Amino acid sequence: MADQFSSVWTRTPRPPRTSGLDRERIVRAAVAILDKEGLDALSMRRLGAELGAGATSVYWHVANKNELLELALDEIWGAIDDAGLERASGLRGLLSTFAYNFRSALLAHPWSATLIGQIPSFGPQAFRLTERLRLAFTDAGFRGLDVYLASGTITSFVLGQVVPLIAMEKAHGGPVDQDQVRQILEQLSTDYPQMRADYRTLMSEDSALGNAIGFDFGLLCLLDGLEARLHAQQAADPANTVPDTADESRHP
Repeated sequence: MADQFSSVWTRTPRPPRTSGLDRERIVRAAVAILDKEGLDALSMRRLGAELGAGATSVYWHVANKNELLELALDEIWGAIDDAGLERASGLRGLLSTFAYNFRSALLAHPWSATLIGQIPSFGPQAFRLTERLRLAFTDAGFRGLDVYLASGTITSFVLGQVVPLIAMEKAHGGPVDQDQVRQILEQLSTDYPQMRADYRTLMSEDSALGNAIGFDFGLLCLLDGLEARLHAQQAADPANTVPDTADESRHP
């Protein structure tokens, strides 16, 4: 039987007690532990010790670890939204900024990549970011379900690029030695001479640079594809180029 689905955001934050703790202070401390020590290190007792309070004081504000992680994850969505999105120009500029912000946030807070999909993103900062993306797509001419499918495609692309990097570093306890990787490729690719030659010529000695180049290439292809799809739809239905003046969010 599946666990009951719930969210911390359905409850109003409780006022501070005599300990002086509030939800914001608890979340800041939780993110600091997660960044430094990872998911396994975070517990209500560990958090209480970090805050100089007992676990009971933490439970006054947060029912369990899952709620705590939900709050922490929303902080990451907020960091993505705060990093220059308002200054981005046009759909392509905004999506590029979002993708790079998202990538940077995941790499800076690798625990968050593990939580996406496990923990609901129903917090105010997640909704604010989703709304910013929605408006950008509708302003460009996307309509209906395509708005959310396109937004999800960008999100999935970034996760697909970054999650394997995080998993590899976690499995090896840090960055993988690229010299060792090249030596193993040389040893195992003898039956594929052209591929072996390509590895020698094209494989970057700087793995971070190589990963960034791969990310850039994939993002450009994805943006080109979304743009081409939109233009094709607008050519088939010229009425679709008219701004969506019925958007309720623009008419409070």
